[in-house]
Amino acid sequence: MPDARRAPWLDDDAGRLVRPYTVSDGRTQPTVQFDLLTMVVVTTTPPLRDGLDADHARVLDLCVRPTTVAEVSALIGMPATVVKVLLSDLVDAGVITTRAFTPAMMAPDVVDLELLEAVLHGLRRHL
Repeated sequence: MPDARRAPWLDDDAGRLVRPYTVSDGRTQPTVQFDLLTMVVVTTTPPLRDGLDADHARVLDLCVRPTTVAEVSALIGMPATVVKVLLSDLVDAGVITTRAFTPAMMAPDVVDLELLEAVLHGLRRHL
C-alpha cells in the first residue's frame, strides 16, 4: 500500500507525477547557501502557512523540529537541489531559520567509535 504522504506525488506505474524542476519553477540555485547538514527549523509555532503552495507546506511541516536538509530531501523524496530552492524560499519569507551543523550539537553518547571503525574497515574491504 502506498504511503499516504507520497500518494499525490507518485504513481506506482508512472513514477513521479510532478518533475522536480517544476516544483522549483525551473530554478536550480537557492538564494541561501545550504549544505546537506544545515539545520532548518520554523521560526514560529504554529508555522505560518499564508500563501504557501503544497510543496512549500510539505517542507515546512518537516521543519517543525530542527531537521537537516538531507533529512528533508529524503523524507519528501525530492533531490537535494530542489529542496534547497524550496528551503531558500521559506528562509526568504521568514518562516524558517537555518544554522550550520556542528559536532557539538550531537550528544556525547551518540558517537559510537567502534561502529564507525567497523564501517570504515568494511568500506576499505570493498574499495
